[in-house]
Parts: sequence; C-alpha cells; structure tokens
Amino acid sequence: MTLLTVTSEQAGERLDSFLTYSWDAAESRSQVQKTIQNGDVKVDGKLVTRSSTKVNEGQRVSITSAPSNDQPMVATRDIPLDVVYEDDHIAVIDKPFGVAVHPGAGHVDDTLVNGAVKRWPHLADVGESDRPGIIHRLDKDTSGLMILGLSAYAHQRLLNMIKNREITRIYTAVVHGIPDKREGIVDAPIGRSEHNRLKQAVKEDGRPSRTHYRVDYELGDFAYLEIELETGRMHQIRVHMEAIGHPVIGDQTYGQSRKIPGLNRQFLHASRLEFAHPISKKPILFTSELPEDLQRILRTLK
Repeated sequence: MTLLTVTSEQAGERLDSFLTYSWDAAESRSQVQKTIQNGDVKVDGKLVTRSSTKVNEGQRVSITSAPSNDQPMVATRDIPLDVVYEDDHIAVIDKPFGVAVHPGAGHVDDTLVNGAVKRWPHLADVGESDRPGIIHRLDKDTSGLMILGLSAYAHQRLLNMIKNREITRIYTAVVHGIPDKREGIVDAPIGRSEHNRLKQAVKEDGRPSRTHYRVDYELGDFAYLEIELETGRMHQIRVHMEAIGHPVIGDQTYGQSRKIPGLNRQFLHASRLEFAHPISKKPILFTSELPEDLQRILRTLK
C-alpha cells in the first residue's frame, strides 16, 4: 500500500491530478483514473471512486494497488478535424454539425475525441480518460468553435477559467418569434427532466444557469440572436430559449413541433471564443462563419 499526504500547494486539486503528479508508480492520468474507478483509492480511510473529487490539505490518500495498464478508453480513428489554432498547450477546433464530441451511447469510435487522440496521441493522458482534452462540449448537431487542452497544466487551467467565467463563448442562433426585449438574461436553473431522462428542463432544484441574449435583427416571424453563455449546462441555450417561448428553429428536441423546411438540425453555431491563453496569458480571439447549411436557411428566411 502507498500512503500520500496532501500539501497546502496541492489543496483543491482533483484526486486524479494529485495522484498523477504525486504517486511514483503512476505512469499516466488515464491509468490513475482506472485505479480510482476500480476502488483502490481511499481518502482519510474512505473509499473514493470519483476522479474529480477535490483533495484538501492534510488529507491522507492511500492506494492499495499498482496503476492499471489497460489501454486508453478512447480508440484512435482518422476523423477529419478543422483545426483553426494549435500550439503545445491548446487547440481550437471548428466542429461540424452531426459529429459527437466524445464517445457515448450510439457513438463509440466516430467522435471528435477519437480523431483528436489520433492526431495528438499524448492527449489520451490529459483530462478524463473517456473525454481527454475536453474543456467544454457542443451538442452533436451544434457546429462551431471548441477548445481542447493539449497539456495537463493547460487543461486544468482552462477548466478553472471556464468555472471562473474567464472564457467568452458567443453563439449565433435563429429562434421562433421576436423576444419582447432586445436584450435580456434568462436566469433559470436547469436539471434533468422528470418526464424524459434524455432531456434537460428548467427546475427549481436544478443547477444555476444564466444565458445572455441580444436580438441582432428580425426575419419576419423569426429573430437572429447573439447569445453568450455565463454558465454551461447541458443543452442550456436550447432549454432557456424554449423556456421563454422562443425555441431555436430546427430543434427536434426542444420546440420540436415547429419545423423549418430544409433545416435538418438546430440553428445554433458557436461563432466566437475569446480568452487569455492559459500559458502565455496573451488575449486571443477566434471567430467562425456560419456553415453553408445555416447560411442557406438564412437566405431563405430573408
């Protein structure tokens, strides 16, 4: 058995990150996560199986086995990636619609992450073993800009930046109807729907969620919006827009009764990212034009 003590400098770290850098037997973060998931790690004598558990100063962490030598959970596949920026620490990818971000139900080896691990093999050891490098996600049928952390330090720093709202994420959307206010904030907690476990919903006991929107212009019975996320819950924009009576057009899950001919997915695109580089601290800005399928719908609506 190995016994480690959390120092003041390590306080607040994730358990998997703490072990990766403190446990001499650890070879990679994905192996450490396997060890945790297998029930071989205790914190102050209590079994812990969540890699994301935060450790506190003075806690004693015990490991009762050697790290697992299983292969990374994510298979490598030659998935095309539109990389708009890359250095040793981060990458920014312009994701097409129809591509899932990481493996899950119905998508095992055809995701963005499968292609990312193929392009950057070391990424398998950065972040969660089933979603390496991921900082934030886009729905499968939402297109646009995403950040990947390519090094362990940059990945953790970017996660903290997301949590502390230091990354500006702007989306473009077209919604049904014209909001009464040209600018507004939807401040409504979101949680799992009690009626459909595959959906999210506004719930009193949900997680705090805030979405900022601005009407750029009107398109007859529709509105072209610029939307900024303050928080980043699953399906947040789609849930909040439906909640105020203006669902995103083309959305077959939220507001699915209102279909637009020729539109085969929700009109939602991650169009701008703005943040300080996690290593150099220099401000950087990325923008993405609407993809052709959304431009075509826009021309039709105009």
